[in-house]
Amino acid sequence: MSASSKGHPVNSLAEQLLLLFTSWLIIQFFWRKRTFKSLYNIPGPPSDSFWSGNTNQFFTRHGASFQSHVAFDYGPIVRLHGLFGRPMLYISDPKALHNILVKEEPIYQESSLFIRLNYLVFGRGLLATLGEQHRKQRKMLNPVFSVNHMRRLTPIFYDIIHKASGILRAGMAAEVSKGAQELDALHWFGRAALELIGQGGLGYSFDPLTEQVPNAYGDAFKAIGPAIQGLNSHVRLLHEFAEMGPAWLRRAVMKVWPSKRMRDAVKIVDTMDMASKQVYESKKLTIQAGDEALLQRIGQGKDIMSVLMKDNMKASKEDRLPESEIIGQMTTLMFAATDTTSNTLCRILQLLATYPDVQQELREELLTAGAADNLSYDELNKLPFLDAVCRETLRLYPTITLSTRMPIQDTILSVGEPVNGVDGRVMKEITIPKGTEIVIGSLGCNANKEMWGEDALEFKPRRWIEGLPAAVTNAPIPGVYSNLMTFLGGKRACIGFKFSEMEMKVILSVMLTTFAFEPTDKPVAWNVSAVWYPTVGTESNIPEMPIKIRFLQEVSV
Repeated sequence: MSASSKGHPVNSLAEQLLLLFTSWLIIQFFWRKRTFKSLYNIPGPPSDSFWSGNTNQFFTRHGASFQSHVAFDYGPIVRLHGLFGRPMLYISDPKALHNILVKEEPIYQESSLFIRLNYLVFGRGLLATLGEQHRKQRKMLNPVFSVNHMRRLTPIFYDIIHKASGILRAGMAAEVSKGAQELDALHWFGRAALELIGQGGLGYSFDPLTEQVPNAYGDAFKAIGPAIQGLNSHVRLLHEFAEMGPAWLRRAVMKVWPSKRMRDAVKIVDTMDMASKQVYESKKLTIQAGDEALLQRIGQGKDIMSVLMKDNMKASKEDRLPESEIIGQMTTLMFAATDTTSNTLCRILQLLATYPDVQQELREELLTAGAADNLSYDELNKLPFLDAVCRETLRLYPTITLSTRMPIQDTILSVGEPVNGVDGRVMKEITIPKGTEIVIGSLGCNANKEMWGEDALEFKPRRWIEGLPAAVTNAPIPGVYSNLMTFLGGKRACIGFKFSEMEMKVILSVMLTTFAFEPTDKPVAWNVSAVWYPTVGTESNIPEMPIKIRFLQEVSV
């Protein structure tokens, strides 16, 4: 029987799937046009693509200039285009941010994409929980990130950094006669930061800081940020179908996904998870055996996880966290405390090398105070110029600029600075539909000229000593740290900002009183990621930051 006698042949499966996908896109397009109608009057950059909108401009590793364009060229509320034309908002208005992060926090939650991605990568830690579960975890963690606990950890920080300084001295001694020597600052600071969080956070040593020792656990934490950043479009697309099929099937799909970077990321996550479980089990056995001598060997028994695990074991049944969540805290803590510190230190060194007068003024303060000689937490925090350099760097160069929120219901957002609509209307309130992705505009708020003055984009540490403008101090900026949005604000603000700040101050105190830093001729590019990172040029994706370093005084070799 001929094909014609059977009627029109049935479409292939591929054609049916293509038809279904096209129909879904058309429905989504018109649904979003209607649902997000209120947002189309907000100014913003044109869409780069129907498929990806502005996401491949804003969220890509090369998005630094586009993020600055969005932050400073359109006002405090900016409309962006998400996948398939879905509107997004970039918000840097202080009053609006206060409403989102503090006043109306229950309405504005982390997006399901953010929660799901962090759960898959780090486990059920602080970054992957919401509501009561998050509150319970934070309640258990607050004491180990308190000022009192930072006071106990500061001597441990000094011991580690003196050791790191020693290995730098030894490695450079043979070259000192040649003058300044170029090295990769990120490599050294990464090793130091990893050991700081290892000993101070986990009671675990990653690196003896005497020689280069491979450590798969530590290497995985260094690699995960850049690995995930290159998958932004893949992750957002997969998220659209995240609820389809059982979990085992979704994971199997990721392992055979037609992207080597995706498959590599899965392997990195597996390495982190396996190692975190091993460290946890070892520490649990030590605590249960009451072996205080072993606990004291690394971290002096004061490390965050030892204290947390002991407190958790003593907690009431309703307050106690399951083991999976404790392990999730370990993995989350390692990631959050390693790259943020080492990468920010690289930025500080780059600035100090560029501004030698600032470097010298800071060095003189540190030398006068004897800051390299194990100052207490409180003494170190009283050094005004050291504090100013850290704050100014964190103001201009927040390491995290991809934080988002999403309202769980239709809502009306009040703003401090009226928004001039595309049609000329002036809006003091914005109707935001449920499910709108909102990017927290940390950079836009930190360097807003209306608040900080015409020199807002200039690196001027002395502004923190001479006094901030009243427009800054009077603004309802919800940041948990010094009128800045760098560590966010509200109930989901960075819990470890004091830990990170103390790490940076101890490292700078020892390094700047031992070495001088100068710029190199190599171009350093800063790449957008979960945590911004430096590379040599824009083609390489290997995190590194070359800088010239020399001894302050002649040494015998």
